[in-house]
Amino acid sequence: MTLRHQIIALAIVPLVISILAITTFITWQSANLAKNSIDTFEQNMLKTKEAEILNLTNLALSAIQTIYDKGGADDEAAKQQVAEILTSLDYGKDGYFFVYDYAGNNIVHPRQSFRHGHNWLDLTDPDGDKVIAELIATAKAGGGLHQYKWQKPSTGQIADKLSFVVSLDKWNWVVGTGVYLDDVFAQSAAANAVTRANIRRTFVIVALIAVPSVLVVFTTCMLLTFHERRMADSRLKELTQRVIDTQEEERTRLARELHDGISQTLLGVRYAMDLAGRKVRTNVDEAAVTIERGVEALNGAIKEIRLLSHDLRPRVLDDLGLTAALEALCHHFAERTGIETEIDASGFTGMLKAEANTALYRVAQEAFNNVERHAGASRLTVKLWSDGGRARMTISDNGTGFARDGASGSSGLGLRNMQERMAHFRGLLLIESGEAGTTLTAMMPRSANLPAGKQAEAA
Repeated sequence: MTLRHQIIALAIVPLVISILAITTFITWQSANLAKNSIDTFEQNMLKTKEAEILNLTNLALSAIQTIYDKGGADDEAAKQQVAEILTSLDYGKDGYFFVYDYAGNNIVHPRQSFRHGHNWLDLTDPDGDKVIAELIATAKAGGGLHQYKWQKPSTGQIADKLSFVVSLDKWNWVVGTGVYLDDVFAQSAAANAVTRANIRRTFVIVALIAVPSVLVVFTTCMLLTFHERRMADSRLKELTQRVIDTQEEERTRLARELHDGISQTLLGVRYAMDLAGRKVRTNVDEAAVTIERGVEALNGAIKEIRLLSHDLRPRVLDDLGLTAALEALCHHFAERTGIETEIDASGFTGMLKAEANTALYRVAQEAFNNVERHAGASRLTVKLWSDGGRARMTISDNGTGFARDGASGSSGLGLRNMQERMAHFRGLLLIESGEAGTTLTAMMPRSANLPAGKQAEAA
């Protein structure tokens, strides 16, 4: 995965995960709250139904209480009268009272007359519940509620029913009534449907917010990435062109130095040697003086060659290290420009990698060139030290300073070259410039140091 893709992933993946987590939590919490609310609603509805059938049963018992109390155990007339009253006490399409004796024989059933006079003790509902036997047992135990499945008179369909039964012990009867619960479950199902719709709507709203957010973040990352890439490409083109220009400038300088300096000096040496040879053959006394002049010219050529070699790649940097190379650079700079130059490297204890030494040396070289060309300074100070195992270098001058306005030019590209060298090692280049002069600080990280084992070998 490229760096660009990593940046996009780091920007988008946490956002997507957060949105999914929030959406999942909201959905789970909404579903739980809805389930609890619906369960509470269903329980309240059932309690209302229970209270309703209990009140109806009490009303029915009140209607037959006088006849039941006056009638004997075998008073068929009283039984008939009570049966007729209970048959007439219906309410609604599906509300009625039923009566069975303890043996399971039906005595009253206004909505299903075919059950009258028959024994239904072994009757079971679709769930396998022996309905009549359970109702009789509940009544004998003191009365109570029992839920089972029964045919609903208004629709003819099997539905859940909740009945309340009591016993008339003197006659061995079970009297009860019930309500069908399909309307309760229908309301619960409707509430569930509304809840699911609300959850879906919430999810859609979250999605409508989340998807554009992800797209905005993605688009922003892409735009920033493309912008940075264009800037990087532009800087790379400038740096490449700068490298090409620098190469051409260096070739031009070397060609000029070789032609105007070394070539002319060597040509002079050749003429001096020819003249000395003629004078020797003619026994002229001035031959020795001519030879000495040729030797001096040859020494000058050798010195120029050494200077050129030093500018290209100082051997002292490889042989004696950064401190010695910077001291030599300061000495040659002061000798060439007349600018007072001092260096303090007493606090430098770090052992840098060869590439890091070269980077600091080239930064110093570029800074010296800028001071010579643009600063108009009379004094230059270099300080090299170590801070917590990290190499530091400060170059200060008392020149006119400069304004870093970002304009393109050789000086701007020179600074950029220095910054690129430091950035290669993840170091920093800080520049402070004002009327009192310019201070350049180069800071290397610990990662630019040699490994501990190689430091011991180098020491």
